[in-house]
Amino acid sequence: MAALQLRRFRQISRYLPGYFYGLSTRNNRLHALPISFASVVCPPIDDYVKENYFDLRRFSTVSRKKYKSVDEDGLLSFIASSLDKIEGPSHYWLNKFEGNKEKPKRDGVFLVLGGAFPEELNNESVIMIEHVKALQQRYPTIHVMAFQSNESIFSDEFTVRLLESIMREFITFPILLSTNNFPEVLEGACYILFEGFKCPQIFNEKNVDIGIIDNAIMKLNVQQHNNKIVNKLESSWVKPFQVIPEPFFCSSLQNLFLYFPGCIAVDESNERLFLSDSNHHRIIVSNGRGEILESIGASPGFEDGEFQSAKLNRPAASFYHTAEDCLYFVDSENHAIRRADMERRIVETLYPACNISNKRYSLWSWIVDKIWPSNDPVIKSDTYDSKTILYPWHMMKSVDDLYILTHSLETLWIMDLASGDIKDVVKGFSKIWEICGQMILEKSALLKQMPLEWLQQQVGPDCPLEGVQYASLMSSMATYQDDVVVCDAVGQRLLKLNKTSGSVASFQFSNFGILGLPYWCSYSLERVYAVGAQTSCRNDHIQQFSLLPGRIDIQLIVDIPEDTVLVEPLKEDYVWWQARGTATVVPEAKKKEESLEKVGVAQQWYNELDDLAALTPEEKLSTEKEEMISDGEVQEGRICIKSAINTSPGTCEVIISAAIYLKLKILSTSIDDNQEKYASRIAHHLGSKSGRSRRDQCLQQLLTSNTDVRDLIFMKPLNVKLLFECLNHPKAKNSKDIILTNSSIDVNVSLT
Repeated sequence: MAALQLRRFRQISRYLPGYFYGLSTRNNRLHALPISFASVVCPPIDDYVKENYFDLRRFSTVSRKKYKSVDEDGLLSFIASSLDKIEGPSHYWLNKFEGNKEKPKRDGVFLVLGGAFPEELNNESVIMIEHVKALQQRYPTIHVMAFQSNESIFSDEFTVRLLESIMREFITFPILLSTNNFPEVLEGACYILFEGFKCPQIFNEKNVDIGIIDNAIMKLNVQQHNNKIVNKLESSWVKPFQVIPEPFFCSSLQNLFLYFPGCIAVDESNERLFLSDSNHHRIIVSNGRGEILESIGASPGFEDGEFQSAKLNRPAASFYHTAEDCLYFVDSENHAIRRADMERRIVETLYPACNISNKRYSLWSWIVDKIWPSNDPVIKSDTYDSKTILYPWHMMKSVDDLYILTHSLETLWIMDLASGDIKDVVKGFSKIWEICGQMILEKSALLKQMPLEWLQQQVGPDCPLEGVQYASLMSSMATYQDDVVVCDAVGQRLLKLNKTSGSVASFQFSNFGILGLPYWCSYSLERVYAVGAQTSCRNDHIQQFSLLPGRIDIQLIVDIPEDTVLVEPLKEDYVWWQARGTATVVPEAKKKEESLEKVGVAQQWYNELDDLAALTPEEKLSTEKEEMISDGEVQEGRICIKSAINTSPGTCEVIISAAIYLKLKILSTSIDDNQEKYASRIAHHLGSKSGRSRRDQCLQQLLTSNTDVRDLIFMKPLNVKLLFECLNHPKAKNSKDIILTNSSIDVNVSLT
């Protein structure tokens, strides 16, 4: 009888609210979670919790009905049956990698966000999504997903709205769509937590304290630890927590030049614009003519350093400090405030404060950092409080303070600019309006000049804020001379509004090569990802050669799609060559030296002067143009790239990578008649390596963006691998010396 009572008590205890909450000193991925505690005496706790957690408190459960039982044969069994299939008769997965062979462990812990995607996302839904994202970062080994039950989920209109929500909120967890109706989800948005598809817990209140859910997950993790359920890794080369996931559903749009341009700031004195290309995790610096001057950020992550190596995670609002020549900006997904020194070209973290003195600079630590790059700064303290910044987006500067707000304008952090300390936290739009309402009005006033249809498209027909319309867009516009530059996060472009005439046009960019090779087109050859749905670099062309060792001149001829044109010539400096094995790439300086043969440098200089003197002005101009594109010649519909390698006996490989920026070739001056045709062509190029459903989703997104798709610039990645098998050197007649050989190859590649 006692044993039966004990089993019953254990079953009932699964439905009771959690009693303990603490931040793990080992597994904490966030800089903090904004959680309030109740001062209640703690009951006895087990040794594992004592050893691994601190600041344990008990939550008050008075008048809090947080979850209830669920029909295990209904919703949970449906989720379990859908895990192995991307698409079925009544379900479809979004943000799920089709090629990922790793299936979720059915005895693992699952956190499901149910019914949080209404017709238009409201503030409550956004806050719930942020909570789930925070828990996903804090517990990377649990299975996080969303579930949406709706009869119209397979319609194009619903898919486009969902795609925009994924891009705007940067949702990386998979979403299960179903035409079946489940009462638990139809009642409204909720959190569902369960382990092994049994004993689920439902948190029905939309404003439930994230600490309650965190406590429940922690208890399940402790049980798993005691049961010795360990996550098996395929490789130990990379820490699994360092893998940065990205939305898979929107990956077709990743090759657009701009991928959710979120915010912009201006430096009028130096004629510079700072555009946060948020979902590309970089800040593009350009002048007023659109010429790109700098790119801050190289790939998603959290790492300070030089512009070309620093890592950001969805940068948002920024402002330029003239006296310091620094750009302060919000690093949204890293929950950080960072500073870019424009003179030194260095990115530093202002908040959370880093303990620089504890950083090791030994050779071994340098090697470890290269193999396992850290995404988190070294925090000064192990304790956190409710003032911690979580998912910031907007930034405004007062006299000595920074006002930092969430995208929904529901939370305000007031930061001391000099020290980087958080002075106060204000919650609720009405209270925030009392503090900085005038500043919000001033920043968003110019948006009234934009067309009403465009504004509604950016935030939805129902304004999510009370009192001020479209205030959530205040960081997406800035005044520059006689124009207002506005970020179009739906059309993936930057607009320019003339204040005098009221005309709106797309901002034209140039000098794309300075952006470098995009991080999603390249990967570290020695890095093997342990967990996560990681897409490796795909080679467009692989070809093998058997040649004698020595110098090999390579001419790569790339055919671009017939219906496209190059935005600008591909310069030699913007082509990346990697040689492995017995090959080395010939430096450009050495190429020029070898072209002199046995003639001295001075004599060669005189010869060039003699040749120039004999040329007519027209021939001189032609010669200068040839020199400009000698290593990246542009012909009709093709690009010619030249280089050379030195090889020794053995095997080697050469990898050639480039980012080629294209636009559609204009076939007609009429826009309306051919808009769908143009959009279909861009969707084909963006999703040429994806399934048909992905291309259709991309097409619907382009058609509903109310933009002239002929102005869109997109990137086609080039990845070519050449394999060489080099024989032994031929012997000279004296059988002692070796003969050096020169070879040349032509490689034809098509991007279609």
